[in-house]
Amino acid sequence: MRNPDWQWDELLLACDLVVDNGWKELRENDLRVMDLSDLLQVLPLHPAAIRGERFRTTGSVSRKTTDLASAHPSYPGVPTRGGRLDKEVIAAFLARPAEMHAAAERLRVAAVEGTLLPVAPGGDADDESPDAPEGRLLARLHRVRERDPRLRRRKIQKVLDSGGDLSCEVCSFNFARTYGTLGDGYVEVHHVVPLHASGETVTSLDDLALLCSNCHRMCHRSAGAGEPWRTPATLRDLVQREGRPGTA
Repeated sequence: MRNPDWQWDELLLACDLVVDNGWKELRENDLRVMDLSDLLQVLPLHPAAIRGERFRTTGSVSRKTTDLASAHPSYPGVPTRGGRLDKEVIAAFLARPAEMHAAAERLRVAAVEGTLLPVAPGGDADDESPDAPEGRLLARLHRVRERDPRLRRRKIQKVLDSGGDLSCEVCSFNFARTYGTLGDGYVEVHHVVPLHASGETVTSLDDLALLCSNCHRMCHRSAGAGEPWRTPATLRDLVQREGRPGTA
């Protein structure tokens, strides 16, 4: 059975090793390769039914570090046959090394702690940003955390108690004004700080933003190749710059 292609989350961890090794490949008997092989086999990315006998073995991990190291722009030799996603992960590490390392470290910690949740093969309706800096697994945890109904109720109540209304903080769309009683009391809640940056901290209500469905999607969506996490503030600047107010 052919093993599944490497996903962003796996490449994130492998490239972090290569960076730590001075952008050089790591051999099969390297303890760091052995540790990563063990870690990749417990990530809930690929169902057991589609894994071959040599799924993410130390040999395959070592070969992937060779792909990544040889695809670096300053590599003096002929690069091996890596994939498009290899190059995108490399570009993200070169552009934002600290952010990418933080995402890799958080992913390692979550995997060891066993807090990661399975993702649907090939993505699902909520998986808008498989190549965001933190990857699909941490993004899924982020979305689960956003959907905590207790936090949502508390955030909405705080806004109402302060005299505000439930309008989108990016485009000012208001469900009640558009849909009447059907939209009364409805708004989506977004965690401003991504999981790779915040970790498993206690969420403050100030960490939450009220968004319409469209703006919520756009905050989560990556424009490609490890783009930095998009906050409501940066999305609001984009909307104002483009001159096209959003609607839900």
